[in-house]
Amino acid sequence: MIPRWAKAPDFAGQPERQAAVRAQTARDKQRYLDDGLTPLRCQTCRAEVLVRKSSAHQTSVQWAERPDAHCPVFAQLTAHGARPGRPESCPSLEKSIKWAVEEGVLEVPD
Repeated sequence: MIPRWAKAPDFAGQPERQAAVRAQTARDKQRYLDDGLTPLRCQTCRAEVLVRKSSAHQTSVQWAERPDAHCPVFAQLTAHGARPGRPESCPSLEKSIKWAVEEGVLEVPD
């Protein structure tokens, strides 16, 4: 019999442990995907995004809709076959995020 590979144990037969792992996974998902996000509008095109600064050098941006539907820079990148945000970004949005940090709208953890 070939052993079944798993990234992590599934705790089969341990329902309490399975429930604890599921609960922790839900908390982790909330923390990493939702907590600390601040709505911000680009000062140039007015597209709204959710932004979190995890450090001075790390920024997370979530779009509610496709970036190329609202941002002319991303629309141009998409028209030329690029995938916006990978690694290209929008200088206007970056400038808006920098402004939000400088004005205290976005907090940067120590």
